Amino acid sequence: MTAVSMDLILPDDLIGRILAYLPIASIFRAGSVCRRWNEIVSSRRFLWNFLDSLSQKPWYFMFTSSDEPVGYAYDPILRKWYSIELPCIQTPNWFIASSCGLVCFMDNDSRSELHVCNPVTKKCKKLEDPPGLKFPDYSALSISVNRTSHDYTVSVVKSKQVPENFFQWDVSIHIYDSETMMWKTSLTEVMTGWRGGDESVICNGILYFLIYSSGGGTLENRHGLVTYSLSNRSSPLIRSFIPVPAPLTCGRLMNLKEKLVMVGGIGKQDRPDIVKGIGIWVLEGRNWVDVARMPHKYFQGFGELDDVFASSGTENLIYIQSYGAPALLVFDMSLKLWKWAQKCPVSKKFPLQLFTEIPGEAKLAMALQYSDSAVELGAEPRGAAAENLATCRTRGLVGPEGPRHRTRCLAELMGPTDQTTCR
Repeated sequence: MTAVSMDLILPDDLIGRILAYLPIASIFRAGSVCRRWNEIVSSRRFLWNFLDSLSQKPWYFMFTSSDEPVGYAYDPILRKWYSIELPCIQTPNWFIASSCGLVCFMDNDSRSELHVCNPVTKKCKKLEDPPGLKFPDYSALSISVNRTSHDYTVSVVKSKQVPENFFQWDVSIHIYDSETMMWKTSLTEVMTGWRGGDESVICNGILYFLIYSSGGGTLENRHGLVTYSLSNRSSPLIRSFIPVPAPLTCGRLMNLKEKLVMVGGIGKQDRPDIVKGIGIWVLEGRNWVDVARMPHKYFQGFGELDDVFASSGTENLIYIQSYGAPALLVFDMSLKLWKWAQKCPVSKKFPLQLFTEIPGEAKLAMALQYSDSAVELGAEPRGAAAENLATCRTRGLVGPEGPRHRTRCLAELMGPTDQTTCR
């Protein structure tokens, strides 16, 4: 009896559907097995099949404040941690914002050095220094990716105390557009009784950031939220003021499916600096809707100080991490389910910094990633992948001259699915 290879029997579309369930790194290697497989994984049909089978749950990145910015990435599907090195940054205490897998870093000293990068492919672009105040007292960084045009917007909200006036603060908003590759100062004004901070996010073209009372306020209004339309350039900020839903010790803002979500520490009435619980709210219009309260059995591990946790998320997942500890709590917004992540292998003795959101959902990004990988594997891409590769080379995204011309890092984004990809 003669053995027959299944590869000779199965049609291309069925082989493509089978390969689409492989981890991403394995798909890249599969493209170098033979010409037929390379054409299959480079085809537009395969790209769509792969996107259909790809999980949209975001990864979470945690790294230590050691001399080297290295850390671990958590896959909520397989509940596994993978080691990863972070590009672009010299120290791990830089400000971080992310959107659709694109990550923006800002240094913690001058607050003027910014990089936009893909932590999986390790490809980065250094932005020009933003205009405005040098060495502000507070800075809030955010980034938003346009899923249609694949351009991105970076915003920096700077706050600096007016000399010899504790109640007045200079606040300015600076916007970077990847299409024009230019910064614009959208707004500059003086706020009385309020100052900016380090918490901001962009949702559906609106910039949201928390402001904090600069003195004289009551417990109920120590925090507030202001909104700023990136298209209408609304002003002044105080007219857009939205009260917070509870007396907060701290607040964390995030974009979940273009909805503004806030995770906040709820302060005690008699001791406002002590957190008695952690709540989750979503903004509907100008009103907050209560989503969940952290159960006491999970809250016990978060301590009682005013700023005891970090939180971020995307899609339907919210990650909450206690400062100084590698424990990671996950809340599923759709299932209303709390659960601990698998224990992170990072050492507990270091304070921790974090960022999240590396979902692989940008279709153009996937195609360009395939083209780039085909070049690295030594295989000549064909069909749709060849067209995408030509576009990459035209824009300087691939090839020996690429690092000087990577003006759209998003085109090469890809969320990791296994350890090989992360490394």
